[in-house]
Amino acid sequence: MAIYELRTYTAQVGKMPTIIDLYKNEGWPAISKHPPKLVGYFIGDVGALHQLIHLWKFDDDADRRAFWAGVFADEQFMKFAAQLRPLLVSQENKLMLESPWGPHP
Repeated sequence: MAIYELRTYTAQVGKMPTIIDLYKNEGWPAISKHPPKLVGYFIGDVGALHQLIHLWKFDDDADRRAFWAGVFADEQFMKFAAQLRPLLVSQENKLMLESPWGPHP
C-alpha cells in the first residue's frame, strides 16, 4: 500500500522569496537527481501564509526510508539544506495512507 508524506515548512516572515529562489536554483536540481517520488510542491496562499508544502508518494515505508537516506547522503542536497534551515521556523511531517475509496495521485 502506498504511503504519502506531507511535509509543511513554515518560513520566517519575509523569507519566502529567498526560499523560492533557493529551491529553484539549488534544492530542485539536487532532489530531481533522485527517484521521482514527488507528487507536487505548493506554496501557502490564504490561511497558510509563509508555508512551503510538498507531497511525496512512496511504495511503502522501506521505499520512503531508502529515498530519504539517498537524499540525505547527497552532498549537493545537504549544501542546499544547510542554507534552507536558518530560513525556517518549523517543519511538520505527516504520513498518510490511501483511503479505500476515491481517486489517489
